[in-house]
Amino acid sequence: MGSQDILNFVFIGASFALYIGIAIWARAGSTKEFYVAGGGVHPIANGMATAADWMSAASFISLAGIISFIGRDGAAYLMGWTGGYVMLAMLLAPYLRKFGKFTVPDFVGDRYYSNFARVIAVICTIIISFTYVAGQMRGVGIVFSRFLHVDINTGVVLGMAIVFFYAVLGGMKGITYTQVAQYVVLILAFTVPALFLSFQITGHILPQTGLGATLDSGQSLLATIDGLSTELGFKEYTNGNKTTLDMFFLTAALMCGTAGLPHVIVRFFTVPRVKDARSSAGWALMFIAILYTAVPGVAAFGKYNLINTVNGADNKGTAYAAMPEWFKNWEDAGLIGWNDYNGDGKVQYAAGNAFEGKGKPAFAGSADDETARGEFGQRLVSNAFAESKPVNGAPFANEVYVDRDIMVLANPEIASLPGWVVALVAAGAVAAALSTAAGLLLVISTAIAHDLVKKTINPNITEKQELMYARLAAIVAICIAGYFGINPPGFVAIVVALAFGLAASSFFPAIIMGIFMKRMNKEGAVAGMIVGLTSTMAYIIYFKFMGGTKDEMFMGISPEGFGTVGMILNFITAFIVSSMTPPPPAEIQAIVEDIRIPRGAGEAHAH
Repeated sequence: MGSQDILNFVFIGASFALYIGIAIWARAGSTKEFYVAGGGVHPIANGMATAADWMSAASFISLAGIISFIGRDGAAYLMGWTGGYVMLAMLLAPYLRKFGKFTVPDFVGDRYYSNFARVIAVICTIIISFTYVAGQMRGVGIVFSRFLHVDINTGVVLGMAIVFFYAVLGGMKGITYTQVAQYVVLILAFTVPALFLSFQITGHILPQTGLGATLDSGQSLLATIDGLSTELGFKEYTNGNKTTLDMFFLTAALMCGTAGLPHVIVRFFTVPRVKDARSSAGWALMFIAILYTAVPGVAAFGKYNLINTVNGADNKGTAYAAMPEWFKNWEDAGLIGWNDYNGDGKVQYAAGNAFEGKGKPAFAGSADDETARGEFGQRLVSNAFAESKPVNGAPFANEVYVDRDIMVLANPEIASLPGWVVALVAAGAVAAALSTAAGLLLVISTAIAHDLVKKTINPNITEKQELMYARLAAIVAICIAGYFGINPPGFVAIVVALAFGLAASSFFPAIIMGIFMKRMNKEGAVAGMIVGLTSTMAYIIYFKFMGGTKDEMFMGISPEGFGTVGMILNFITAFIVSSMTPPPPAEIQAIVEDIRIPRGAGEAHAH
């Protein structure tokens, strides 16, 4: 075991010990502590916990990786996820907190005076949360496979065991204080390497300003990457493949999905007052912005370093003679690979697939044929075109496979940063994935125990029995999440994007209309949720799992962006059905009126 391995074990092991220690110290003794941490969390602590809950493996591991590979198109993720959080903080959180329910299904069931609506909301919660948690477990597996030298599946199982311990034992109370610690770990793990990289490449300490810096060559960093991309056969980094319409729909789906995410909404019930819900949302946004504003810089630094490190590496004679050490480390983890098709001993990047699956070669027809790149998406390419020989009519042959989920994790090694920085990144990635996984699993267990069993099937169960059901549901949820982590339906950030689309098409309209439309009744809300969710799921399943082609997409809208269409269908259906059916009872309309007006408003007129 090398010194780097020892550092990795120490950093990851110490973080695990911290999380488990906090879970034991803050374990839940009542259902209120299990569901909403007793409702007494300080707004700043809740802001940090919300930020950790929110910044999942997709934000930490995959977002910079996506932007590294797709350039401008990745801006939709940045705008959607941050913009959606602003909308959640201003438009929904305070009103939901004032309504005073533990969960989104609780709000839907009571606001729409219907157990059927509650059950539909439970189903939506479970589908969204499992889609989302699959990405987190996959992220944990990736980190463990590289840094603890186990295969990805074993890494997923290890992650399940850790989450099982503190989510099942501590509930929301244990998770909240664990997530405060996880935020500190993940933000240090993301920003410390970002500062190193920015200074190393651009001379600027802050990655936010480094992105626009001029390099020693006299060219800006972005212009340099644009030049490399076009020289190597791809579109410019600052240009995208997506249409403006698809970008708009994807951004809107991510924004509205954020505002409908059950595991983020429930965080606003953990503070004492409505005022604290607004305050903690503001703190969370500030904590999130530290990472999100650094992401574009980290993505650009990663792409620049990757091209300059691997491009044309000469391996004639001795295997891997000139291949950088980090490449071999990640190849052992199965997340990067090279196959010398033309036998010249040099690493060639070119437009197209290096691998189909991770075995046999599959070469693309042209540099701009996005569909020909297969499931692994756009690849970086090298300038060694003269060395490449055409294969199957393709102009160039690509020899390298890169799993884009490794970009942030590999960045410190690519840039030869100190060993403790590499170990810190490993601990941060685990913290990001585990914090969100725990929040999601708790939402699933709460939806089943509180909304399904307690509120729908058997209202007479005791608090002790309800807590037992919640813990049993969490155990089952962890097992299913582990299965999805071992058999993931795609890259981490893409899988998570699908969860946002489902949340946008099902929950968001029901919550918005529940708060701002007194006339919205149970028939309209239920019909809207069913239409929105089923249309979005059908579209996703067809294009992601049944071989639907790009030409068949509705108005060219990708499956990740279709949640916006589902949301529009939800609003239209709900409005039409509610206008044709009786209005909600007077007491429900009075509740809706009450949650929008602050207490004490109008009292001045009485004097």
